[in-house]
Amino acid sequence: MEIIISSNSGKPIYEQITSQIKAMIMSGELKTGDAIPSMRALAKAIHVSVITVQKAYEDLQRDGFIETTVGRGSFVSARNKDFYQEEQQRQAEAHLQAAAEIARAAGIPLAALVDVLTLFYEEE
Repeated sequence: MEIIISSNSGKPIYEQITSQIKAMIMSGELKTGDAIPSMRALAKAIHVSVITVQKAYEDLQRDGFIETTVGRGSFVSARNKDFYQEEQQRQAEAHLQAAAEIARAAGIPLAALVDVLTLFYEEE
């Protein structure tokens, strides 16, 4: 498992770890039941504090992406895809609500907004 930390990123290190592990799970690189490195092993591999990795793992566990068992370690959870899709949909809805408010205030017709969204969605 390769995690790349960027010191130039505006995101905290634990968020970089969290988002990269979520992406690996969603892409299928990490599958349900796969073990993920121990907090100490990952901290050593990417040269960060164990506390930083612990925060990332706590977030992943809270969001349903991993399950941690004392003495056994952390594993990819079976429930992760649904949680991730719900989270992504909430974020998309928030952005769409903001776009709708801006368009309404500027007098941009709904049809124009739908056309732009369709264009963005279908881009490759």
